[in-house]
Amino acid sequence: MVNPRLDPEEELRQMSQRRPPYYWESLNFPELMKEYPPPPDYFNTIYRMPRDQIRDLQEKRFKTQIDRAWDVPFYARRWKAAGLDKSDIRSIADITKIPAYTVSDIRDSIALQPPFGEFMGVSPEDGKRMPLVIQTSGGTTGLPRAMLYSPRDREIMAILGSRRLTMHGVRPGDLVQVTRAMGLPNGGFAVREALWKYTGAVPVMTGSGNITPTRRQIEIMQAWGVSILVGFPAYLRHMALFARDEMKIDPRSLGIRALDSNLGVEDRKTVEDLWGARCHDFYGAHETGMVAADCLYRNGMHIQEDAFIVEILDPQTGQPVPDGSKGNLCVTSLFKYSAPLIRYNISDVSCKMHGTCDCGSTLQRLERIFGRSDNMIKLRGVNVFPEAVGALVAAESRSTGEFICVVERVGAAGQDEMTVMVEAADNSVDRAKLQADLQVRFREALSVKLLVNIVSRGELDPLTGLSKNTKANRLLDKRKS
Repeated sequence: MVNPRLDPEEELRQMSQRRPPYYWESLNFPELMKEYPPPPDYFNTIYRMPRDQIRDLQEKRFKTQIDRAWDVPFYARRWKAAGLDKSDIRSIADITKIPAYTVSDIRDSIALQPPFGEFMGVSPEDGKRMPLVIQTSGGTTGLPRAMLYSPRDREIMAILGSRRLTMHGVRPGDLVQVTRAMGLPNGGFAVREALWKYTGAVPVMTGSGNITPTRRQIEIMQAWGVSILVGFPAYLRHMALFARDEMKIDPRSLGIRALDSNLGVEDRKTVEDLWGARCHDFYGAHETGMVAADCLYRNGMHIQEDAFIVEILDPQTGQPVPDGSKGNLCVTSLFKYSAPLIRYNISDVSCKMHGTCDCGSTLQRLERIFGRSDNMIKLRGVNVFPEAVGALVAAESRSTGEFICVVERVGAAGQDEMTVMVEAADNSVDRAKLQADLQVRFREALSVKLLVNIVSRGELDPLTGLSKNTKANRLLDKRKS
């Protein structure tokens, strides 16, 4: 049945009378800049703020977020079930009383109230009073998790992103090529907003290899004089090797000054040697925005503590661990309105560092991301992260750095085995020797035997999806099939 439509005259009347909420009217920009200063003011304020002042700022914002969260059904239901009432959470000291939650709880919330879930504090209907935008997770484990953002949420996220990019060497007038996905996922658009609005640099949004083929990415970089490159480490490495081996262009000749990536356990030096440029690390997630980034000293990632409280939790007990100990990152946002974020256990494994950085910042630092606790495979009593395997493969010059870990049960006893499929750099590589050497290296570094299967260059792409998505799949768990 065709939907009934209004009479054209009535439609015209409604168009001429219905006023939408305009973005420029939705925010007090001068006040927002004072609350969350962008560069360069950030480096003269929050970045070097005394610890007691940072704590006072966090306390004030934490209380506001707790009050907001009680109005959101997801939190009200969970907190009441845990025996909490509004008087129980008075300060950050009470944060461990609040039950943490994971992405599984978000998925359950979406199933309970599709399509946005009961963890959202706004709905599309609120678009009548404020401009809203949807961005999502990558959707690698099902339908993408949608998030509605208010103007304030989105603008603060852009400011936080601009701080990271400035720390990584972006300067006014730079052309910054962004090889992150341009679509529903946050990756590409979040970087574009940060660059365009708060750095003075010009974003060159080539997107992933699925949008702009790698050859064209290199051609644009060369022709336009790009100076900063943003992308996942695996794709940065893939681009450099493609330029060198397929296009006969030395990537170091392209004039790239700095690389912006989320390294995790990837080998920084391998990527830097290929491009002849320093590579910087950062940490953020779809639900959180930009949490932490390293500075020019590259000695840990500075947490943006005016915007987040970061805890490190024991994966088994869920209790906080001392600084210097590894555990799951648990993030509380101090600014999100549309979807408050209170004690979100992201399951990324990291640790807080002792001491301060030579840059003079007073902010706490994360060491790096060591992998995901929910992506960890236990083999014969040893915890193995695919990301740790990748760091060892990336350091091997006889490979392209491309790999995937395949886990399956073998034999009558159903013992778990992991085979690491690794691409040879070219046909001249002695595959048997590389296989043997990697098996020894894995055993030395990871304290467990892994099998190795050497394959031809490009053969893993259908499994990893690297040429299309830039964020490669590194684990194929056949036990679940």
